[in-house]
Amino acid sequence: MPGEEGRSPAARAVEEGGGGPRGCAPRSRLRPREPAALEMELLPLWLCLGFHFLTLEWRNQSGMATAASQGGCELVDGGADCRGRNLEAVPADLPASSRRLLLDANPLGTLWNHSLGRYPALESLSLRGCRLERIGRAAFRGQARVRSLALPDNRLGESYRDAAAAFRGLRALRTLDLSGNALTEDMVAALLRPVASLESLALARNAIMRLDESVFEGLRRLRELDLQRNYIFEIEAGAFDGLAGLRRLNLAYNNLPCIVDFRLTQLRVLNVSYNALEWFLAAGGAAFQLETLDLSHNQLLFFPLLPGCGRLRTLLLRDNLLGFYARLDNASAPREAVAQFVLLDGNETRVRTVRLWDEAAAGDLGGLRVLDLSHNRFRYLPDGFLRAMPALARLSLRRNCLASLHFRPREPPAALAELDLSHNLLAELRVAPGLRGRLPGLRAFNLSSNRLAGVPAGLFAAAANLSAVDLSHNRIALCPAPRGRAACVDLRNAAALRSLALEGCGLPPLQEQALRGTALTHLDLSGNRGVLNGSVGALRAVAATLQVLALRNVGLGRGLPELDLTGFGSLRDLDLSGNALRAFPRLGGPALRRLDLRGNRLTALPRSAVAERLARGLRTVYLSQNPYDCCGLDGWAALQRLHAVADLAAVTCSLSSKVLRLAELPGGPPRDCRWERVDTGLLYLVLVLPSGLTLLVAGTVLSLTFRKPLLRLIKSRCRWPSVY
Repeated sequence: MPGEEGRSPAARAVEEGGGGPRGCAPRSRLRPREPAALEMELLPLWLCLGFHFLTLEWRNQSGMATAASQGGCELVDGGADCRGRNLEAVPADLPASSRRLLLDANPLGTLWNHSLGRYPALESLSLRGCRLERIGRAAFRGQARVRSLALPDNRLGESYRDAAAAFRGLRALRTLDLSGNALTEDMVAALLRPVASLESLALARNAIMRLDESVFEGLRRLRELDLQRNYIFEIEAGAFDGLAGLRRLNLAYNNLPCIVDFRLTQLRVLNVSYNALEWFLAAGGAAFQLETLDLSHNQLLFFPLLPGCGRLRTLLLRDNLLGFYARLDNASAPREAVAQFVLLDGNETRVRTVRLWDEAAAGDLGGLRVLDLSHNRFRYLPDGFLRAMPALARLSLRRNCLASLHFRPREPPAALAELDLSHNLLAELRVAPGLRGRLPGLRAFNLSSNRLAGVPAGLFAAAANLSAVDLSHNRIALCPAPRGRAACVDLRNAAALRSLALEGCGLPPLQEQALRGTALTHLDLSGNRGVLNGSVGALRAVAATLQVLALRNVGLGRGLPELDLTGFGSLRDLDLSGNALRAFPRLGGPALRRLDLRGNRLTALPRSAVAERLARGLRTVYLSQNPYDCCGLDGWAALQRLHAVADLAAVTCSLSSKVLRLAELPGGPPRDCRWERVDTGLLYLVLVLPSGLTLLVAGTVLSLTFRKPLLRLIKSRCRWPSVY
């Protein structure tokens, strides 16, 4: 609904998160031209025209249908876009035939009586964030064609009576946005009185505290009403009775404590999320048209008493205090405990009685398709609870306190496609006999972060359409069961299975036949150290089909010289981070687009020829947190030209005792690497040989020069006879 800030019921129904179960314990600017120096007024005309030509050429290349630019505003398809031009008044030089005028984010301050007189053809006017404090009483005189008026984030509360008088000229107005103007309910009533033709009204982010029948009096055509982010704590009976055409109502982010006599039968969508609701009770015996009800992020203790007639399609109850209590030990509470509500409507007084322990699904849920019960305190589901919702397609029980779950006959519904039981306390999942084939529509099953040791045999194989299973963070083993394990999860012959998550399950070494009969495309075995026993041979059964493979922190590389993945020809995404790989893995196939090698023990990158081949397909690669040798980066230039290294700034290498960033290195290895690449023995030989030869020559010369004198000296000293 408008202004609901991107909230999607389907996305709210099944949502991801982390942690343990919640609730199991107590809870560029242009100003108007000013006189300038003569030389500034006589700028060369060719310079202005050249700049304007380049601007238009760029816009045409960008696909924008811009006809011209005038007075700092862009003229597009019969409208003028003057947003953020720092204008202090409405431009007076725009085409008189303009149908749309955007003046957002300009410091106008006041909309004078004559401001719009030149544009009688206006159909849409936007003045968002213009610091408007006053609107002249005749500002919209002659604007009988305006159908849409946006005035959010201004200060109209200071002179709302003048604005109300100005609105009398807007006889064709259909859409009005007054959000963020610090309006009270009395101001709103005065502003809306002249605009009975409204179909859509936004009053978000104001100062409305209570609503009565006078606020929206006369708005019989109104279909959408946005009241989110006010301070509403009370809605009197009959406040919306005059809005017979209302279809969408947004009351999110207010202070409503309860709704105990809901009678808006004409509504299709109701959002009361982020309030302080403790009760929601619909009036009985009325034919409701409600299709979407959002009661999430409140303080509901008991399941709401819902409207009948079976038109409800989406029910969002996320983040409340909901639970069923009949099976719990309520020794201090009577078995027939009731709550009574006294309803005052004028002179009429009515009493509404509700049985507190009644577990029957309150209301007609036969057409319900999306149910979000996540982030509550459910410890169990009563018998027949899911049986009352035969059309249910998406169910989320994420982050509750479920310890066991028993699927009984006709449960879950055959239409169920997505089931999220993650982050509970599930230690047991039971299926009634003969129910194995009763999951024909189930496509996604999330059982992560529980206490499961196994699941009923054949459960996944019998689900003909089951394509995604998440069993992460359960202490399980895959069948066939290893020695010492009594229970296991059998995934063999699950022909429809495509995505399997087994992160952090403490899996023992995987056997080849564990994934036999499957055609997995996505597999996550991260956090299971030793699951592959140092190689990927156990994944041979799914090597041909795998496209995404996550093997973070599984102990790869220990005692293995090289990881061989040449048989995985379809891989597009490969995560090998957090292992002990010492060599770049051998990759197969040109399909690989993303590769993560962070946190390993790599000292070198692949040779240039291999890197060039990888560069043809890779789009993203992570290489940081490895002890690279700066002299072993032959393939770095090829990877750098690819511009695919996502963590380039964090990739470092070692050179002697220095740590260098690869981003700061030239295309090749440093010059110092030339000496480090030479064989040490050969280097020593080259250094020692010239020295030895020099000494030998010197010795010979000395010997020949002083030979006879030396001999005489020796003989004389030793007194040997000499022959002359």
